[in-house]
Amino acid sequence: MKITILTLFPEMFAPLFGSIVGRGVKEGKLQIEVVNIRDYTENKQKKCDDYPFGGGAGLVMTAQPIGSAIEAVDPEHRALRIYLSPKGKVFRQEMVYSLAEREHLVLLCGHYEGIDQRAIDLFIDEELSIGDYVLTGGELPAMVVADCVARYVDGVLSPESLVQESFSENLLEYPHYTRPVEYRGLRVPEVLRSGDHAKIDRWRREQSVEITKKNRPDLMR
Repeated sequence: MKITILTLFPEMFAPLFGSIVGRGVKEGKLQIEVVNIRDYTENKQKKCDDYPFGGGAGLVMTAQPIGSAIEAVDPEHRALRIYLSPKGKVFRQEMVYSLAEREHLVLLCGHYEGIDQRAIDLFIDEELSIGDYVLTGGELPAMVVADCVARYVDGVLSPESLVQESFSENLLEYPHYTRPVEYRGLRVPEVLRSGDHAKIDRWRREQSVEITKKNRPDLMR
């Protein structure tokens, strides 16, 4: 799989190349490409924004460098092109599975007040939001989407790590414990040290249900 990220601030994406996702990139399991939109502007000042028609605060990213960048990285429109926007569909776990099946994703990061609507109309397939709040740009949402999807690319994580985690079966994940057995008066539940795998599975399931009821009752419905 290839994930191409279009941004005005490529330096923000260094964290993506660390930890598990970075290891997947180094091992050739997936490719992450970060492209500077400014490299595709046609004006000498490398300017990619201007004042909005109709007035208003802030600046709007211009369509030309965005369109040229997208056409350069995906000339035949084989990729799914996604614009990270607070106006988009809310990104959920079930979307991750379908995105992970794609060969190529292009993630466009907006900034300032947003991007010229014509860039969306001409070049974007889908708009996604990571939640009901507004950030300064699409860079953090793009990292969230790339990280979520990368985990499901073959070979990046062991299959066992993906089986029992939050949102599988619409439940949140059960608590985890490791050594020492006691820490500041709190002990590891005895069932986890019993060696009885049927009891452990039942305890974990019960914990998942209780945590989901408490923190995300909407998932139970």
